[in-house]
Formats: sequence, C-alpha cells, structure tokens
Amino acid sequence: MTRALTPAVGAVLLVAATVALAGLTGAIVLGSGPAASPPHARLTLDVDAGADRVAVTHEGGDALSAEALTVRIEIDGRALAHQPPVPFFAARGFVSGPTGPFNSGGDTTWTAGETAALELASTNAPAIDPGGTVAVTVATDRGTVARLEAVA
Repeated sequence: MTRALTPAVGAVLLVAATVALAGLTGAIVLGSGPAASPPHARLTLDVDAGADRVAVTHEGGDALSAEALTVRIEIDGRALAHQPPVPFFAARGFVSGPTGPFNSGGDTTWTAGETAALELASTNAPAIDPGGTVAVTVATDRGTVARLEAVA
C-alpha cells in the first residue's frame, strides 16, 4: 500500500511547487509596477546676451522642486564649463543671487507663473553672444522635464 501512495504524494508536491513558483513570479512582475515618469511642466526660455542672463518660466503643469532638478546649459552646442547646481546662491561660473526657485535662500518650489533666472559670470564659458543658440535641459532623476532652445 505504501508503494501506491508514493506517486500520488509526488504529484501533489509537484503541483504545489508549480503553484508556489507561479505565485512568486506573479508577485514579482505585478509588484514592480510601472516606472515613475518625470513631472509634467510647460517651461519657456528667455535669453539676454547683453546681460548673459538665462531665464526659465514655469507656464503650467506640475510644481517642481528645485532641489530635485538638474539644469544643463549649452551655448551653440557646447556645454557650459560650469553648470548651475540649482538651487544655489553663489556658485562657480555664475553671478551670485539667481532669482526665483534657483535661489537657495528662497522658496525652491517652482510653480506656474514663476521665473527662475541666473546670470553667467565672466569665469564661465562659452559666453552668450547675440544670435547664439542657448539650450537648457531641465531634468529630475526620473527623466527630462523639458529641453528648451532660444536664440539670444
């Protein structure tokens, strides 16, 4: 009688192992969920070559935390030697005291209607020349929020 139970017990254990493995696989796949997307915000860029000033205005969408942002500036396809470590007050390559959410001394939550601006110092290169193309990329660790271009 013992011999007759061995195949049945083996089959039950095999089915139980299969069900457990399927459940574990399902939990892993469903538990991972979709990757978080970057915040959605409509931003516009204004550049003043005479003042070496770059200004980005939040026109609408999600509020952005300046602490969570990376801002990269290129002029005529060349990255600035010193990129802005937003938010900041004084940083190498920039005139002290950026405005809006880029200034670490104020409210760094960037909402619709606010403009964040900074001015390049003479120690940064390349400079903004009239007619030059300035590109600004605003990103978070979840991806690019906006890539903007303007002619100075």
